[in-house]
Amino acid sequence: QVQLVESGGGLVQPGGSLRLSCEASGRTFGGYYMAWFRQAPGKEREFVAALRLTDSYPYVEDTVKGRFAISRDTAKTKVFLQMNNLESEDTALYYCAGRERRVASPSYWLRQTYQYDYWGQGTQVTVSS
Repeated sequence: QVQLVESGGGLVQPGGSLRLSCEASGRTFGGYYMAWFRQAPGKEREFVAALRLTDSYPYVEDTVKGRFAISRDTAKTKVFLQMNNLESEDTALYYCAGRERRVASPSYWLRQTYQYDYWGQGTQVTVSS
C-alpha cells in the first residue's frame, strides 16, 4: 500500500515560518494530485492546498493564499507546504493526501476530503507566543 508520511511540524511563534514535507513510500504512487489539509481541535478537516503533479500547478485556499505555498522537490520525491507569517489560527494537525486520478473542476473537488485515496498520519503545527 502507498503510505504518506508528513514531517516538519512544530511549535512556532506568530509571524514565524515552517516548511512541512510529505513523502510517499511503498507501492508506486501514480498520483495526479497531492494536497495538504488541516484539522484543529473540535473542527472539521479543511483544505489548505493541492498540487497538480504533472506541471506543479498549485491550488491554494483563500484563507492562506499569499502566506502558504505548495511545491515539490527537484527530484520529485517530496511535496512541501511552505508556511509563512503564521497565525494562531493556523494551529492544527496538518495532513498530507494523495489522489490517483485527474478530477474535473479541481477548485471545487480538491477541497473535499473524500476525493483522496491516501492520507498521512499528520504532523502537528502549533502557533503560539
